[in-house]
Amino acid sequence: MSETPPNPNTLQYRFDGPEDAPVLILGPSLGTTWHMWDRQIPELTRQWRVFRFDLPGHGGAPARPAGSVAELTAQLLATLDALGVQRFGYAGCALGGAVGIQLALRHPERLASLALVAASPRFGTADEFRQRGVVVRTNGLDPIARTSPDRWFTGGFAAAQPAITEWAVQMVRTTDPGCYIAACEALAGFDVRQELGRVGVPTLVLVGSDDRVTGPAEARTLVAGIPDARLAVVPGASHLVPVEQPAAVTDLLVRHFSTAWQQPLETGQTMLPATPVNPVLAAPPQAAPIAEIAPAAAEPQPPAASDRYETGLKIRREVLGDAHVDGALERADEFSGDFQEFVTRYAWGEIWDRPGLDRRTRSCVALTALVAGGHAEELAAHTRAALRNGLTPEEIKEVLLQAAVYCGLPAVSRAFTVAQQVIREETNPGE
Repeated sequence: MSETPPNPNTLQYRFDGPEDAPVLILGPSLGTTWHMWDRQIPELTRQWRVFRFDLPGHGGAPARPAGSVAELTAQLLATLDALGVQRFGYAGCALGGAVGIQLALRHPERLASLALVAASPRFGTADEFRQRGVVVRTNGLDPIARTSPDRWFTGGFAAAQPAITEWAVQMVRTTDPGCYIAACEALAGFDVRQELGRVGVPTLVLVGSDDRVTGPAEARTLVAGIPDARLAVVPGASHLVPVEQPAAVTDLLVRHFSTAWQQPLETGQTMLPATPVNPVLAAPPQAAPIAEIAPAAAEPQPPAASDRYETGLKIRREVLGDAHVDGALERADEFSGDFQEFVTRYAWGEIWDRPGLDRRTRSCVALTALVAGGHAEELAAHTRAALRNGLTPEEIKEVLLQAAVYCGLPAVSRAFTVAQQVIREETNPGE
């Protein structure tokens, strides 16, 4: 039975299995719905009450975009709190796995055991996912949907299972584009490589041998970083391994959660593996105060130059992309290094970080100023930045047309040539 809670901070979900059994949560990957776990349900519900959820805008869920893994995790916990579920096991695939890691790091008291399927401490590069967002914003989800089987399944499976392949395409095609783009942003900003040592629950890391998205190399990184983790590589499977090899995945999950389910800690006790027990189903915790009276603080001091630099470097990478920034920094030497530091600290750490304008608006201003100055090379970089910041090609065209009135036709003619080339490259992957 599925439910869509009215609270905008909660998720669409469904329960299967006995009401008095321990709760096991299954988290989906980007572009999928809870149906990706359908073939695990008959066996898992023999021992657990299985809770599945849909990401925002997926599977008909309300289109309430969540732009970070932390926000998705908060929505999941709000849903569980409303249901009185306080402690649970968790298995998540890809983006769902990122939510599992977030739970282990930020809410370990809620988590009894963890399984990470096709997961990674960092999913590719931020540029890759922001580029995917540009494609969706420009062309819709159809190009992503049509190529999903190539990312999710081995070639042999896709050829032998046309119905499942078409199901995968339709699942992506019917996702809300804004929510898909927000989920891409969530993956772009996810990086817990330095925190894996703090994951304190027994963890199964499960990966398909032929996964080209988050493959065995990423899985071994997780196992090497998490103190109590073991690796399972499923042969003949790609990224959506629960769909491609359901029996193997089911068996691995049953064995893991049957032997590595931790009891809640009492004072002075240590964590010991145990067989599954009934979950602690209690009333939702009391809401925290809306505000607290804090002691008077000293007059805030302006951020140090080093803080401005770090902030600027982060924003510069988010807007211009890692490749562009890395190239600029690598070309810097003793002569130009101070200038790169100045640009990063002042232009990006101060001006681009000011609260008065959003990044879309700042991109419009930057494009116009670069047209006026005739800076074609920088215009190309900032056209890419404008796409990342949410401007569509149509909106960029309007900015350039507006600039033509004030900056002159020759300058804008050149700008159209540069921008058109960038837009073709960014919105038509593979060409």
